[in-house]
Amino acid sequence: MTANVSRRALLLSPFPNLPPMNKKHTDLLYASPQKVSGFIFDDKVAAVFPDMIQRSVPGYGTIIHMIGQLASRYAQANSQCYDLGCSLGAAAMVMREQIDAGVKVIAVDNSEDMIARCRQSLKDLSKSNLDLRCEDILSTEISRGSVVVLNFTLQFIAPAKRQSLIAKIFKGMLPGGILVLSEKLAFDNNHHNELMVELHHYFKRSNGYSDLEIAQKRAALENVLIPETLDTHQKRLIDAGFKHVDLWFQCFNFVSMIAIK
Repeated sequence: MTANVSRRALLLSPFPNLPPMNKKHTDLLYASPQKVSGFIFDDKVAAVFPDMIQRSVPGYGTIIHMIGQLASRYAQANSQCYDLGCSLGAAAMVMREQIDAGVKVIAVDNSEDMIARCRQSLKDLSKSNLDLRCEDILSTEISRGSVVVLNFTLQFIAPAKRQSLIAKIFKGMLPGGILVLSEKLAFDNNHHNELMVELHHYFKRSNGYSDLEIAQKRAALENVLIPETLDTHQKRLIDAGFKHVDLWFQCFNFVSMIAIK
């Protein structure tokens, strides 16, 4: 039984390539009172990101694991898979493990600190089918894409630029390819929106965050992370040309969708 539990935990770990976390990798960025500025993905965030994301985003490990399974199903021969806004490359790494060597994985992030730490965690990158790029995903060319992942990335893109990004992704994908879009949602109904926010805060408290940390992190993300409704996301995907758009994961105000070309 212990062996099975350990194997299951390993499968759902979103960062299996990183060394075990210790105290210096614990997210304490907002643990003390401070003047809060806008959230940025700098080296301080990159250093504690695995701890931050697992304690802040419900189901993150499950989403990463299933991205690997989706890649194994939908990655096409001589195609390319993209992890756009890759942070430390969790989705890129799990895709690379599940696809044939002839399929290239391209991981892109505009944070030099994230890319640097991602590169450090990989062994002999030159001999792999994974290409790490530090660039703005708005400038990334999408070509022969069979699997494209936007895993909690679009919410950090200016709303006015989101439709053109989705349209560009669609244009660069192969027929039968999939886009995996994970996002934090907003809800039109104020009561429901407040309930989902409260449940998310409860989740964070259960994972050891204090009310001060939750409040300061929320202030830092204001006007940086801009959530939208599920209807808005679905309409944007359909307007771009995707024929099948399905919600496959939801926990509170966190969701993941699959759009098939």
